[in-house]
Amino acid sequence: MQLVQIYQCLCDETRLRLLNLLLRGPLCVCHFQTVLSEPQVKISKHLGYLRTRGLVTATRRGNWMIYDLPAAAARSPELAANLACLQDCAAEQSIFRRDLARLTKLDLACGPVAGVSAKNDDGCGCDQPAKILKK
Repeated sequence: MQLVQIYQCLCDETRLRLLNLLLRGPLCVCHFQTVLSEPQVKISKHLGYLRTRGLVTATRRGNWMIYDLPAAAARSPELAANLACLQDCAAEQSIFRRDLARLTKLDLACGPVAGVSAKNDDGCGCDQPAKILKK
């Protein structure tokens, strides 16, 4: 993966927020929607952009797409270094801290948000996450 390609992906706030959340583990589109308070179309567009450039992977689980970062062994040194930098820098920015707090709240309310939960073996296992975060 070329450095220019990585920086083209990192030049958008929404994509940075998505990648920062994925540093915690795989998530489905509905969880990104809930945490970022953005519509599915916008989230999917940005995830598609990242996917075609190799910064994220996707796996279908029933009706849901589960997104994740490439396995550590498959990451280029440039991508690994930039993800580490993102993680360090995001800790200082309120929008990224808020996203992680919302993800933690969602995780506590729904159970594991990544992949499959005990609630639903066919999908992401969420129970209408948007309603949970509005409580």
